[in-house]
Amino acid sequence: MEWSRSETIALAMQTCMQCHGLGLRAGRGDLMKPCYCVLRAIFRACYARFRYCVGKERYMARSPLEHSPGRQGTMAWGRKDEEYIADFCLVSRRVLTDLEHRIFKFHFLLGADWKLCTRKLKIDRGNFFHAVYRIEQKLGLVFRELQPYSLFPLQTYFQDAEGSWEEPDPASAWTRPQDRLPVRQALRPPLLQTA
Repeated sequence: MEWSRSETIALAMQTCMQCHGLGLRAGRGDLMKPCYCVLRAIFRACYARFRYCVGKERYMARSPLEHSPGRQGTMAWGRKDEEYIADFCLVSRRVLTDLEHRIFKFHFLLGADWKLCTRKLKIDRGNFFHAVYRIEQKLGLVFRELQPYSLFPLQTYFQDAEGSWEEPDPASAWTRPQDRLPVRQALRPPLLQTA
């Protein structure tokens, strides 16, 4: 798959030392490869949509009627949010090694912080974060180059027959379940009134 600067420049980090904010870096010969910062941005966008789909209430799920590609042009019912959740998990399972998938499962799917993951997996902090960055890069590349239907760009995955798609609220996509709990205040027992 060929990568163009027009699709990578918006995802690239401006402070990246490899691509200098352009999103592409030199590969073998004249081939341009996407920078790692672009691949991580692709993964994070897909992960934000995954969290949005998982956190959405089930009664809000739609089952739209979609055109199926082919000669006959048949129609089929689909549940895009559930399909995306399944695709995200299954593609990740196929691509990652056993250790990477355990890190992915604990850190990304179950929401454990780095302290709990390093204790559970018996690895040190540096190796854990290097593995997280490798996972983000590997899955970002796979989510973009997946054939015949890629998970990124999200508009092409989620758009319906009319070409419209539901834009998630970015603030709700990054909240962890424990952040959504009501804040508890300290219990203050009543004091005995003395006259």
